[in-house]
Amino acid sequence: MAWKNEKTSEQIEVEKLRDIDKELRKADSKGKDTAKTHGEILRDQIIDAQETYNKSPHSIFTSSLTAGLEIGFSYLMLCSLYFFLIGKVDDSSIIRITALVYPLGFILVVLGQSILFTEQTALLTLPVLNKKRSVGSMLRLWGIVIAGNLVGGYLISGILLWLGPHLGIFTKEVVVTIAKHVIYPPTSVIFVSAIVAGWLMGLLSWLLASSRDTISRIVMIFMITAVMSFTGLHHSIIGSVEVFSGMLSSPDISGWNYVSFQSTALLGNAFGGAIFVALLKYRAFVFNIIARS
Repeated sequence: MAWKNEKTSEQIEVEKLRDIDKELRKADSKGKDTAKTHGEILRDQIIDAQETYNKSPHSIFTSSLTAGLEIGFSYLMLCSLYFFLIGKVDDSSIIRITALVYPLGFILVVLGQSILFTEQTALLTLPVLNKKRSVGSMLRLWGIVIAGNLVGGYLISGILLWLGPHLGIFTKEVVVTIAKHVIYPPTSVIFVSAIVAGWLMGLLSWLLASSRDTISRIVMIFMITAVMSFTGLHHSIIGSVEVFSGMLSSPDISGWNYVSFQSTALLGNAFGGAIFVALLKYRAFVFNIIARS
């Protein structure tokens, strides 16, 4: 009978996934001097994400903790340069100039292959979109990464708050000024700002997959993160170090200020990174496969 030949929506979905997997397997690099195709980058991203999913929770947490510590070197340079420029440069210009040193921690994290939440957000979404992992497993992994990043940030914050004044490279007044600059916008502005920052970090992850050359990767990291700093976009992990340090240094910044900022920035970064992959890169590839089938 005719109805026996009709395919269910589930069967159609399975066939689509098979077509996508087939195209991803076909994506083979043509050589070091040839730019990677969309499919090759997507394949490499999914493979890298699957490797992260396969790691033990202890390994993921340790790597995330390391990233939280390493991102603190960006904060060290931010505070030190800010303090150095006081009285030499107009106050409104200092925060822009610090964009030159902001990328340091990100370069250390990425080249050292530690796990940073905002860089991994888009990456870890891909196996879920490709039906290789569940949403629950992704959220659990996000939770471990966030916890490790934040704890690492708290530790480096405590170290730098003690070390900076003793070395004479910055003061608590600088710490408070930077923290207030981070949290002064309304919550709605911080949320949208964090979405854009998450989008940029997702783009960074994609660009890094397109090249294995160290110099090119450093340039990409510097370019993306310097833009984030110069424009004042909110990054949840280094922002945590900035606001947490300010909270420890002044009663003007309360625990609620920190929690409000941190939850808003995390949600915005996660939303921006996930939507970046779902609506642009992954779906563009899928639509192309469907159109040719």
